[in-house]
Amino acid sequence: MTRILAFVVHNWPLKLAAIGLATLLYGGLVLSQTTQPFTGNIPIQIVNAPGDVVVLGNPGAVTRVTFVAPPDLGLRIDSSTFRAEVDLATVAATGDRVSLNVTVEAVDSRIQVLDFEPKGIVLTLDRVATKIVPIRAVIGPVPSGLDAGDPIVEGTTATVSGPQSKVNQVTEVQARIVVDASGIDVNQLVSLLPVDASGEVLIPVDVEPAQVRVRVPVFSDRRSKTLPVTPNVIGTPAAGFEVAAILVDPPVISVEGDANDLAGLDRADTLPISVSGASSQVTQIIGIALPDGVQPLGSGTVQVIVQLRPITGTRTFEAGVILAGTRSDLVYTLSTGHILVTIGGSIADLDRLSGVDLVLTADVTGLEPGRHSVAVSANLATGLTLLGASPNPVDVTVTNPAASPGSSPGPTAAPS
Repeated sequence: MTRILAFVVHNWPLKLAAIGLATLLYGGLVLSQTTQPFTGNIPIQIVNAPGDVVVLGNPGAVTRVTFVAPPDLGLRIDSSTFRAEVDLATVAATGDRVSLNVTVEAVDSRIQVLDFEPKGIVLTLDRVATKIVPIRAVIGPVPSGLDAGDPIVEGTTATVSGPQSKVNQVTEVQARIVVDASGIDVNQLVSLLPVDASGEVLIPVDVEPAQVRVRVPVFSDRRSKTLPVTPNVIGTPAAGFEVAAILVDPPVISVEGDANDLAGLDRADTLPISVSGASSQVTQIIGIALPDGVQPLGSGTVQVIVQLRPITGTRTFEAGVILAGTRSDLVYTLSTGHILVTIGGSIADLDRLSGVDLVLTADVTGLEPGRHSVAVSANLATGLTLLGASPNPVDVTVTNPAASPGSSPGPTAAPS
């Protein structure tokens, strides 16, 4: 302790003089620079904002800065000379208003900022949220002498995103339509506006998609008409199948439009119904394809049922014959070993049958020695039918080998 005290007081006059000189030098440096005010708008920048945070409100600007700069700096002082920031790195986003400190620094390190205003701002920080809401077309006042039909919107829902406190208030997005006094049908892309329950537009809230196409028929001589519905079936069913019947429910539909637009309409075609590759019944709820200026009354959809059936045909094959119900002590001789058979069924089933060895059966159960006529039968896959066989019946000769010495017992069949 004594050593430290001796070091401090050693040559103290010299040390005190050094401190005084340093003070004078610093004061001279400060006096050599000019203290200046800057009045203007320096936009306050938001930095280090998390990706899921949105800032509500305008951060504003710093409007006054006091600074010192070397007199020989030679810079033009303006808003770009300074940088004003608010750091959100440690600020929680709750949807409430929060006070934030502003920092200001000069871009050039030779300039020293002494003071500035304001030193703080108040902003609302919220989390980003998304929600799916319905789309609704809203038609404005219709000019006198015109009628507007029901709007047709290409889309039913949209996704809104933005501050959670705002998104929670969105009940729908509206496509607001203006009907022109010229009476021209509306067919255009319309911007979508997020609104609350009272119809007030909410900002800042983004909408995706931002626009949708809306069609509104405009009538000057509004009439209605009932038209038969014509299904528009396209495509080819799977191989081996064909369209058997087409059913429509309801079979007619009511439409409305100007008298001149309805005059040439004698039917209402559906939108295309594809049966490409189908092998069973096709059922669809489908819309009606109507010309511009004409729209359906009601839902504008019908149910179409396209019934399919296998394409049938006949094929002739050569088949062998086997005996069923033989006795080991008798000999059986067939008049022929091969029969021509005609089989009917779907083309697909007949194609699968090609190249397969067909065998018919002749039942000889209970036959005694002698010559007998026996009908033949075929065990075919479901969907196939034996339409004919030639010859049918076949002759079967039954003999007793005991009556012919040297012969072997057992069933036999005549060679082909």
